[in-house]
Amino acid sequence: MKKLIMAVLAGMLFTAVNAEAASLHGFWKTDGGKSLVEIHPCGETLCGRITWLKEPAYPADDAMAGKLKVDRENPDSALQGRPIVGLQIMRGFRVTGEQVWGDGTIYDPENGKTYKCRLTLAAPDRLEVRGYIGMALFGRTTVWNR
Repeated sequence: MKKLIMAVLAGMLFTAVNAEAASLHGFWKTDGGKSLVEIHPCGETLCGRITWLKEPAYPADDAMAGKLKVDRENPDSALQGRPIVGLQIMRGFRVTGEQVWGDGTIYDPENGKTYKCRLTLAAPDRLEVRGYIGMALFGRTTVWNR
Protein backbone atom coordinates (compact mmCIF):
# COMPACT_ATOMS: atom_id res chain seq x y z
CA MET A 1 0.00 0.00 0.00
CA LYS A 2 2.84 2.39 0.87
CA LYS A 3 4.42 1.79 -2.56
CA LEU A 4 1.11 2.51 -4.27
CA ILE A 5 0.70 5.81 -2.43
CA MET A 6 4.28 6.82 -3.28
CA ALA A 7 3.73 5.93 -6.95
CA VAL A 8 0.52 7.99 -7.07
CA LEU A 9 2.22 10.98 -5.41
CA ALA A 10 5.19 10.74 -7.76
CA GLY A 11 2.81 10.60 -10.72
CA MET A 12 0.94 13.66 -9.50
CA LEU A 13 4.20 15.59 -9.04
CA PHE A 14 5.42 14.57 -12.50
CA THR A 15 2.09 15.64 -14.02
CA ALA A 16 2.15 18.99 -12.20
CA VAL A 17 5.72 19.74 -13.31
CA ASN A 18 4.94 18.74 -16.90
CA ALA A 19 1.74 20.83 -16.91
CA GLU A 20 3.68 23.85 -15.66
CA ALA A 21 6.38 23.33 -18.29
CA ALA A 22 3.71 22.88 -20.96
CA SER A 23 2.41 26.36 -20.19
CA LEU A 24 5.67 27.71 -21.62
CA HIS A 25 5.63 25.56 -24.77
CA GLY A 26 4.84 27.31 -28.01
CA PHE A 27 5.79 30.31 -30.07
CA TRP A 28 6.88 33.61 -28.53
CA LYS A 29 7.41 36.92 -30.32
CA THR A 30 10.58 38.56 -29.03
CA ASP A 31 10.77 42.13 -27.78
CA GLY A 32 10.19 44.46 -30.72
CA GLY A 33 8.77 41.65 -32.87
CA LYS A 34 12.13 40.99 -34.56
CA SER A 35 11.86 37.21 -34.29
CA LEU A 36 9.71 34.28 -33.24
CA VAL A 37 11.11 31.68 -30.83
CA GLU A 38 9.60 28.27 -30.27
CA ILE A 39 10.05 26.92 -26.74
CA HIS A 40 9.89 23.14 -26.70
CA PRO A 41 10.87 20.09 -24.63
CA CYS A 42 14.51 19.09 -24.93
CA GLY A 43 14.97 15.90 -22.96
CA GLU A 44 14.11 16.74 -19.34
CA THR A 45 14.58 20.48 -19.88
CA LEU A 46 13.21 23.18 -22.16
CA CYS A 47 14.99 24.66 -25.16
CA GLY A 48 14.14 27.32 -27.70
CA ARG A 49 14.95 27.99 -31.33
CA ILE A 50 14.38 30.87 -33.72
CA THR A 51 11.68 29.93 -36.23
CA TRP A 52 11.09 33.26 -38.00
CA LEU A 53 12.82 36.60 -38.54
CA LYS A 54 11.09 39.85 -39.45
CA GLU A 55 14.11 40.65 -41.62
CA PRO A 56 15.60 37.29 -42.66
CA ALA A 57 18.14 38.75 -45.10
CA TYR A 58 20.90 41.30 -44.62
CA PRO A 59 20.01 44.90 -45.61
CA ALA A 60 21.38 46.64 -48.71
CA ASP A 61 24.09 48.50 -46.77
CA ASP A 62 25.62 45.25 -45.44
CA ALA A 63 28.53 43.40 -47.07
CA MET A 64 26.26 40.32 -47.24
CA ALA A 65 23.29 42.26 -48.68
CA GLY A 66 20.38 40.08 -49.76
CA LYS A 67 21.77 36.86 -48.25
CA LEU A 68 19.94 35.05 -45.46
CA LYS A 69 21.25 35.93 -42.02
CA VAL A 70 23.78 33.56 -40.47
CA ASP A 71 25.44 33.25 -37.06
CA ARG A 72 28.40 35.40 -38.16
CA GLU A 73 29.02 36.92 -34.70
CA ASN A 74 29.68 33.51 -33.15
CA PRO A 75 33.16 33.39 -31.60
CA ASP A 76 33.60 29.87 -33.03
CA SER A 77 34.42 30.40 -36.71
CA ALA A 78 33.21 26.87 -37.51
CA LEU A 79 29.67 27.91 -36.45
CA GLN A 80 29.49 31.27 -38.22
CA GLY A 81 27.77 29.88 -41.31
CA ARG A 82 24.75 28.48 -39.44
CA PRO A 83 21.45 30.04 -40.52
CA ILE A 84 19.77 32.15 -37.83
CA VAL A 85 16.35 30.68 -38.67
CA GLY A 86 16.34 27.28 -36.98
CA LEU A 87 19.14 28.21 -34.57
CA GLN A 88 18.74 26.88 -31.03
CA ILE A 89 19.32 29.86 -28.75
CA MET A 90 17.92 28.55 -25.45
CA ARG A 91 18.77 25.41 -23.52
CA GLY A 92 18.67 23.75 -20.13
CA PHE A 93 15.63 25.39 -18.52
CA ARG A 94 14.10 23.67 -15.50
CA VAL A 95 11.24 24.63 -13.21
CA THR A 96 12.82 26.53 -10.30
CA GLY A 97 9.76 28.18 -8.78
CA GLU A 98 6.13 28.96 -9.38
CA GLN A 99 5.94 30.04 -13.04
CA VAL A 100 9.76 30.42 -13.08
CA TRP A 101 12.31 28.45 -15.10
CA GLY A 102 16.03 28.79 -14.45
CA ASP A 103 19.36 27.00 -14.81
CA GLY A 104 19.24 27.75 -18.54
CA THR A 105 21.25 29.78 -21.01
CA ILE A 106 20.31 32.06 -23.87
CA TYR A 107 22.48 32.86 -26.88
CA ASP A 108 22.28 36.26 -28.57
CA PRO A 109 23.17 35.85 -32.26
CA GLU A 110 23.43 39.63 -32.63
CA ASN A 111 26.59 39.71 -30.50
CA GLY A 112 27.65 36.05 -30.32
CA LYS A 113 27.41 35.89 -26.52
CA THR A 114 25.73 33.34 -24.26
CA TYR A 115 24.13 34.42 -20.99
CA LYS A 116 22.64 32.68 -17.99
CA CYS A 117 18.89 33.11 -18.15
CA ARG A 118 15.71 32.97 -16.09
CA LEU A 119 12.20 32.84 -17.55
CA THR A 120 9.14 34.08 -15.66
CA LEU A 121 5.64 33.52 -16.98
CA ALA A 122 4.08 36.81 -15.82
CA ALA A 123 0.76 36.08 -17.57
CA PRO A 124 -0.40 33.31 -19.93
CA ASP A 125 0.76 35.35 -22.95
CA ARG A 126 3.62 37.32 -21.34
CA LEU A 127 7.10 35.89 -20.72
CA GLU A 128 9.82 37.86 -18.95
CA VAL A 129 13.25 36.76 -20.19
CA ARG A 130 16.15 37.83 -17.96
CA GLY A 131 19.65 37.32 -19.35
CA TYR A 132 22.59 37.94 -17.05
CA ILE A 133 26.24 37.35 -16.30
CA GLY A 134 27.04 36.03 -12.83
CA MET A 135 24.03 37.09 -10.77
CA ALA A 136 20.53 37.89 -12.05
CA LEU A 137 20.88 41.30 -10.41
CA PHE A 138 23.32 42.25 -13.19
CA GLY A 139 21.29 41.64 -16.29
CA ARG A 140 18.57 42.77 -18.62
CA THR A 141 14.94 41.71 -18.92
CA THR A 142 12.97 41.67 -22.15
CA VAL A 143 9.32 40.77 -22.57
CA TRP A 144 8.14 38.20 -25.11
CA ASN A 145 4.49 37.74 -26.06
CA ARG A 146 2.54 34.89 -27.63
